[in-house]
Amino acid sequence: MPNPYFKFKQFVVYHNRCAMKVGTDGVLLGAWADVSLSENILDVGTGSGLIALMSAQKNRNANILAIDSDMHAVEQANENFKGSQFTDRLIVRHISFQNLANQSHIGFDHIVSNPPYFVNSLKSPDKSRSLARHDDSLSLNDLIQLSRGLVNDNGKLSLILPFSQKIDAEQIALDCGWHISKCLTVFSLLDSNPKRVLMEFSANNVSEVVNQFLTIELARHQYSAEFKSLVKDFYLHM
Repeated sequence: MPNPYFKFKQFVVYHNRCAMKVGTDGVLLGAWADVSLSENILDVGTGSGLIALMSAQKNRNANILAIDSDMHAVEQANENFKGSQFTDRLIVRHISFQNLANQSHIGFDHIVSNPPYFVNSLKSPDKSRSLARHDDSLSLNDLIQLSRGLVNDNGKLSLILPFSQKIDAEQIALDCGWHISKCLTVFSLLDSNPKRVLMEFSANNVSEVVNQFLTIELARHQYSAEFKSLVKDFYLHM
């Protein structure tokens, strides 16, 4: 049987009851998102709570609200939070992002999300897994637009998406008043096509967009120096 947990340097994430397991996408976003100046962080679609825990490790002064529409994920994230050294700064709620946007008056400093992005693709027979992997419950348009109203004047939004959604995300963001500040294009292997894109949007205008590129593996299980540097504070054997 697969291991029910994933051990990082400063915390352990159990994911056996979550639809989506700990994976490279979440680790990439958690390691890359710059939350160093953020006091209030929102993790949308937290799943096992991985990105919230990574954010708490990176910023020892931040308070983090994690939300998910799947009750099983919320229960597991809550257990992971309680088992961590960051438990007093982490809260998880069972609520949809749309409902939170209608209720919340908090001006978040940073919103992070590894969103459901398999648009109109074949769904899994597992309802929870399908919900976590498809955009039926939270479209990219809703995520980007509603985030704009939830951040403060200096707020940011960081996402990881399939590279194929980069242009759509940029246009949606520009249409609702976000400014693109950073972009990391991710390649799985040397000479492969881009697989993922990590994007940071800012409520403030920016003078220059920082464009970066990352290759994860030079060969099978031979990780690049850039990837190892990015995740070294989290992975045990990096």
